Amino acid sequence: MADTTAARAFIPFLVAMMLLTGVCNTLLTKYQDNQCVRNCDDQNPGKPAKFEQPVLQTAQMFVGEMGCWLVVGIIELRRRFLSSPSDSGYQPVETNEEAAADAADEDDEPGKKPSILRGFRVMLLALPAICDICGTTLMNAGLLLVAPSIYQMTRGALVLFVGVFSVVFLRRRLHLFQWLSLIGVFLGVAVVGLSGAIWPDQQKVSDDADASPGAKSDAALAVVGVLLIAGAQIFTATQFVLEEYILERSDIEPIRVVGWEGLFGFVVTVLAMVVLHFAVGRTDAGRYGIFDMVEGWRQMTQHRQVMISSILIMISIGGFNFFGLAVTRSVSATARSTIDTCRTLFIWIVSLGLGWERFKWLQILGFAILVYATFVFNGIVQPPLRSLQVDEETEELLPEEPIEHL
Repeated sequence: MADTTAARAFIPFLVAMMLLTGVCNTLLTKYQDNQCVRNCDDQNPGKPAKFEQPVLQTAQMFVGEMGCWLVVGIIELRRRFLSSPSDSGYQPVETNEEAAADAADEDDEPGKKPSILRGFRVMLLALPAICDICGTTLMNAGLLLVAPSIYQMTRGALVLFVGVFSVVFLRRRLHLFQWLSLIGVFLGVAVVGLSGAIWPDQQKVSDDADASPGAKSDAALAVVGVLLIAGAQIFTATQFVLEEYILERSDIEPIRVVGWEGLFGFVVTVLAMVVLHFAVGRTDAGRYGIFDMVEGWRQMTQHRQVMISSILIMISIGGFNFFGLAVTRSVSATARSTIDTCRTLFIWIVSLGLGWERFKWLQILGFAILVYATFVFNGIVQPPLRSLQVDEETEELLPEEPIEHL
């Protein structure tokens, strides 16, 4: 009973740390995007250029996820050296034959599904990692074009794709009010995108582009950014569905899933960076591309603000995943998705304070629609019409152990 009380008292700390690390991750990524890396003073002629390396930022994220292996290692060391045999319930060591026989008996237990991640099959986790690469890179590219709060609000489209994919691939059933909630999510994201198009915050058009008659306006670039972020949620939703499918059929700990995905994702991202560098990213004649791996590394190592923000981004994303999983385990996945929606408010307030964006009433309307639809979908708020309400408790549609990133 005392352990249960202590665990409940620890939940506010987990929630607070999840909010803190999640807010810091988005703001640090935008801060890094705003850092000047070329022609930053009057002595160097030419237009100043900011840090624009979305693929490199994806690699940073996976390094942070691999940091979960440090947590796994600390837990194992604590279990091995600090726990007494009586506390941990250790028994005399069995022989290899006995251990193998016991493992076989456990797998043959009636009603228990065998794990699909035995041995080399753990590489199945590379599939959600690849989805994570595509989704995160598109979101990082979209963040270059929009304000942090619009970025975070547009990510709310995730619940739309997760709900649809859960019905199509996992054979889940949606109530009518949940389908209407998904439509509300879509409308909320559309209103947020409209606010960014009408009142763009960023000036991303170059001087040469301004002079050309076909130059894209700030509004068009803001729409492109919103579409990139919203489209990225398709990959993230696919990642969630794959993770749920795998976790339902295995006994692996969720924190190890984060670690394996970080490892596979980092390897694939580095290989992709090498291919893109030699294919389209190499610079010449003073032109710097977003896929230039050498230039990206130079910018990161030679500019102190970029290097420090990179380290902090790695720490924050690792912490966000860890505390998010802890909240899911201690409370519920619904609570985690609700907390993640609420952090948008903190990001918006900080962005306003830093002058990264302007106050927009239309953005408030979109945010309100998005939050309300998300709460109704998760069963936290009852539908407004009694005919839409159900007596039974709404079955959670999001994965039991969802793994979120930026």
